[in-house]
Amino acid sequence: MRARGATTGPGSAVPHTPARTLASYAWPLVALFAAIAAFAFASTPFGAAPVRAAGGSGNYEGVASCAGSTCHGRAEGNGAVVRQDEIASWQEPSSSAGAHSRAYAVLGSPRGRQIAATLGIGPATAAPQCLGCHATSVSAARRGARFQLSDGVGCESCHGPASGWIASHYTVGASHASNVAAGMVPLERPQVRAQVCLDCHYGSADGNQFVTHSMMAAGHPRVSFELDLVSALQQHHDVDADYVARKGRLDSVRLWAVGQAEAVRRQSDLFARPELSTYGIFPEFYFYDCHSCHRQITDGPQRRLTFETNPGRPIPFGQPPFNDENIIMLSAVAQALAPGQAAAFDAAAKDFHQAMGEGRTQAGQAAQRLRGQAAALSDALTARGYGGDEAFTVIADIAGQATSPRFTDYTGSAQAVMAVDTLLNAMVREGRVSQGAAAGIRADINRAYAAVASPGSYNPDDFRAALGRAAHSIEALR
Repeated sequence: MRARGATTGPGSAVPHTPARTLASYAWPLVALFAAIAAFAFASTPFGAAPVRAAGGSGNYEGVASCAGSTCHGRAEGNGAVVRQDEIASWQEPSSSAGAHSRAYAVLGSPRGRQIAATLGIGPATAAPQCLGCHATSVSAARRGARFQLSDGVGCESCHGPASGWIASHYTVGASHASNVAAGMVPLERPQVRAQVCLDCHYGSADGNQFVTHSMMAAGHPRVSFELDLVSALQQHHDVDADYVARKGRLDSVRLWAVGQAEAVRRQSDLFARPELSTYGIFPEFYFYDCHSCHRQITDGPQRRLTFETNPGRPIPFGQPPFNDENIIMLSAVAQALAPGQAAAFDAAAKDFHQAMGEGRTQAGQAAQRLRGQAAALSDALTARGYGGDEAFTVIADIAGQATSPRFTDYTGSAQAVMAVDTLLNAMVREGRVSQGAAAGIRADINRAYAAVASPGSYNPDDFRAALGRAAHSIEALR
């Protein structure tokens, strides 16, 4: 029998526990992420083979095909090779670990029904634009005998259609390489994992996996993405010795950094497509910063500015800004981990913002250039070695003089505090910072969370001061 390894979940300074109990230790991080993506929680890379779950070949056999007591359906995680209670974690009714299993049911909730009624799309439980991310949505011809749409986001949404490997993946002589060759998605590869997650946790051009501004106006929450956190909340397995032997060791800093690069790559790719980035005569406001427009409007004898000029966005005064939360993080990553590419990326990002004031064609072309720079950074961050003080360096750059002035808006600031917390916990897991030391600076990090507790109360100066204190406390542990 095996117990879970002594690692640390996001937002905590305690040994890692099953994801279903993570929220009790990680309340600021989990609560912030849940507030962003609770309802939505339920593209393929350029020049690479499709890896998204609804692509590829083979049929989808359904969650029940994985749920036998000798497979992944045990009540206790005491398997000899894998835990074998993965279904129980996936079905957990009250935590983020079970969010994928609840994704279909939420469509029939009062909020789901209200959204569908407002949009005039019929029942949400049958609407393709909802099922694309709230279920393993594949054609009837590709559904096995035990497949149920009501399972929500099932195993095969992420691991790929199982018909080619379900009967052999556990047999003597099978290997992870043979399973991947048979159609299993290699989620241990950060780029692949990010691309699969981003299909629903940002959007895809492949159809019915894109949240529009109309959907948000009808009640769908804002979408935000951070790969290491999504991975931690949805982790139903142990990264133990046999996992490492089969798939290699995952590095949290690499996973987080590549996730930021792939997020910018996906955002700029989708924005470059006119059919997605425009809506009638208007831009598709899904891509833009929500709170730049959704702010309190008052009238009085003196004007009241409700924004700060952002040095990373050379846009015309009064123009809504692109939601650049991941662009800001990737800029800090490049400075810390790929300095030779940092200037080119920052120039492409500024050109992209500037092109917003020039025209649709110019903005699309600039988005394509930004996509290229993000893709190059993703490759570089994937290929480089890790194991030193990378997390300390990235945290210092996030809170440093080059990046901190760009925290003028709620979304970028929320992404920043999640990043600092994620990276601190990576250092605890790797033994670079003790659990006691991390617990000792929790108050500083919680003050940064408090500064982004609500978009309505967000104050840039307060946030930058709180983030700076947290980063200073972390740096003192180096």
